[in-house]
Amino acid sequence: MSDKRVAVAAWESLFRAQVAVMRHLQAEFPSDELSLNEYDVLFNLSQQEGRRLRIRDLNKLLLLTQPSVSRLIDRLVVRGLVAKSSDPTDARGIVVQLTDPGFDLFRRIALHHMRSIADRVGAVLTDAELRQLAALTDKLRLADED
Repeated sequence: MSDKRVAVAAWESLFRAQVAVMRHLQAEFPSDELSLNEYDVLFNLSQQEGRRLRIRDLNKLLLLTQPSVSRLIDRLVVRGLVAKSSDPTDARGIVVQLTDPGFDLFRRIALHHMRSIADRVGAVLTDAELRQLAALTDKLRLADED
């Protein structure tokens, strides 16, 4: 177990770095086409088999409350970027699927967003440091799954 002061200082540093990077990325994000929260939904769906996921499982991947996710999904459905359907394995469940137009918009925005990330994060850290950062943050994230 680490020293509490060291743990708190590390957390504060990680948190402050995340805030600074997110502010930079938000300033460069093409929010006239898609909000960061909408992008997060499309990103998470794009990573799934068949680009689809139960809304209950999607909720676990997002930093929004369940009612906010439901409203966000409904707005994306209206725009034709995702589709909702009943879960064929459980009629109580709802499946959200990324549509082809939604995937096309996601890819276009993702290219812009990736350039911003590379410019902000990749310009400051070496490839070795980026790999180390990814390993450390994955370790923190996966600790909750144990």
